[in-house]
Amino acid sequence: MSETDAVLDIRSVAKAFHQGGVVLNVLRQIDLQVQTGETVALVGPSGSGKSTLLHIAALLEKPDSGSVRICGTDCTDMSDAARTQTRRDKLGMVYQFHHLMPEFSAEENVMMPMLIKRISRQSANSRARELLKGFGLGDRLDHRPARLSGGEQQRVAIARAVANEPAILLADEPTGNLDQQTADAVFENLIELVRKHSLAALIATHNFEMAQRMDRVMSLQDGVLVTI
Repeated sequence: MSETDAVLDIRSVAKAFHQGGVVLNVLRQIDLQVQTGETVALVGPSGSGKSTLLHIAALLEKPDSGSVRICGTDCTDMSDAARTQTRRDKLGMVYQFHHLMPEFSAEENVMMPMLIKRISRQSANSRARELLKGFGLGDRLDHRPARLSGGEQQRVAIARAVANEPAILLADEPTGNLDQQTADAVFENLIELVRKHSLAALIATHNFEMAQRMDRVMSLQDGVLVTI
């Protein structure tokens, strides 16, 4: 697959923020392509712009310049409604904190994006159970988040992120809130899922050991993206 066929194709993206009359150039002419089945680690110190780049890739923020193409479609100037639909159908997002809905069970949390997409309740229920059982959570289906450990909560969040069979998984420090042993186990679950379903994955992490277990490692340094 060539660069032009990349599932995620970011070209010449720049983003600046204005604080008290000071311009902070967070991203400078970023080029990044991620292919089907490829895992790319995004590293860099806190405040380097990793989350900003992920939010632009997830169509949650717009770049000041440059373009973002997802599955061959230019999303840069899409309407808010079209961006929302693209996120729902093509993207899965995992954050450092699980952001599960506390009033719903693990199974219901995973079902939610499928029900929003108008998938039948029966099909959504079946897929949610399959995903959670694949993460070893078959006996936690009816547990609300408060009754789950941190690692279990994050596994539910990952299952929810891939529930609609996205083409791209974006993760922002997905194991940053976990102890090392649990983080290793959750990371293995995440990478196994990405490879099993041939997803394109862009994963921001402070853990360089984990980053080195991915296909490529990219570092944000002074707003510029470089390959390690």
